[in-house]
Amino acid sequence: MTLTKPDTHVISLDAYVPLLGAPEIDELRVLAAQLSGRTVQMVNSTAMGGGVAEILNRLIPLMQELGLRPRWDVITGGEDFFEVTKAFHNALHGGPYQARKENFEVFLATNEMNRQRLQFDCEFTVIHDPQPLALIEARTRQEGHWLWRCHIDLSKPNAEVWGFLRPFVYRYDGALFSSPEFARQLPIPQYLSYPCIDPLSEKNVDLDPAVIQEVVERFGIDPSRPIITQISRFDRLKDPIGVVRAYKIVRRYMDCQLVLAGGSADDDPEGEIVLEEVRREAKEDPDIHLLNLPPWSATEINALQRASTIIVQKSLREGFGLTVTEALWKKKPVVASSVGGIPAQVIHKHTGLLVHSVEGAAYQIRYLLSNPALAQKLGEQGHDHVRENFLITTNVKRYITIFLHSMQHS
Repeated sequence: MTLTKPDTHVISLDAYVPLLGAPEIDELRVLAAQLSGRTVQMVNSTAMGGGVAEILNRLIPLMQELGLRPRWDVITGGEDFFEVTKAFHNALHGGPYQARKENFEVFLATNEMNRQRLQFDCEFTVIHDPQPLALIEARTRQEGHWLWRCHIDLSKPNAEVWGFLRPFVYRYDGALFSSPEFARQLPIPQYLSYPCIDPLSEKNVDLDPAVIQEVVERFGIDPSRPIITQISRFDRLKDPIGVVRAYKIVRRYMDCQLVLAGGSADDDPEGEIVLEEVRREAKEDPDIHLLNLPPWSATEINALQRASTIIVQKSLREGFGLTVTEALWKKKPVVASSVGGIPAQVIHKHTGLLVHSVEGAAYQIRYLLSNPALAQKLGEQGHDHVRENFLITTNVKRYITIFLHSMQHS
């Protein structure tokens, strides 16, 4: 699948001037002029669902406007392939893994099928995450610039899975990571590149209060009572059961509701299983709202975040956590686990509160519910932090500077 025109309305760079200022946008145009006409290929494993697809959906049209010639390709694979890569994903995050030869064979065979199906003729090729990693086999000569963009936490990978994937990584010209802690011992340059959100996208743009009210009431949520929300796909690494348990502790002392809203990406086969586990933990509590949303629910997610009193991200492992970025942008107080790329966003007691356990999450939720002035201050400071560091224009600039660096050192 090749996506040259993402399924979204195109927003001109000029629209970002009121948010960022003209000098920021002018600098971006000057930088990009050095790459005018250059071809860029982005390859990942899903067109909808998950942060990578969201970023590419906004990145491609901005690159086009800046004079580059980008193309977005999505690999295909059977259910067996995505089960293998989901197991790889969990293992690279440090989870247990029982290696089987046939799993590695499925991975290699699917990558080979995609290598033959896709064209690799661009000057810059960016391969996202482990699923299409072996597409480096398409590089028969040292032509062009190949980069691996890893969005997951590689700080404590399973040795066997990382040992299998690492030789492919070695063959790239560079690797991009979301946190300094994710960097590995590699013989290639490594770059820090934060994921970002688009403040003008459907998920992040300002909403009319009537829209927020309609969404909240549609899902049976009471807007007059405190709302604690976690927006995440139903994945054990996001610890939705831990969120339910933290909420139950808070409810012993304070009135509130819990919203767990998310869905599953095309390349994640475990979502329905985890959702059922969460249902059992919730035990039909009428104040726990489990919303299994389709990938096109951007307005609903936006409204739920804006209606929330506190937003939680209690991940056990995390690549970056764009739902945290979205919450901070909306000036919401955030209680989040101190894992992965989250501490780059949630600076403890400045842009939010970091936690390490279910009990810690419950304590900080109670603390913020009891201190609304502090909650408001954290939200405002979080918004400023996102504007300075984690917007899509910053992401575009980072890619352009890395492309220029690759050209100068090839």
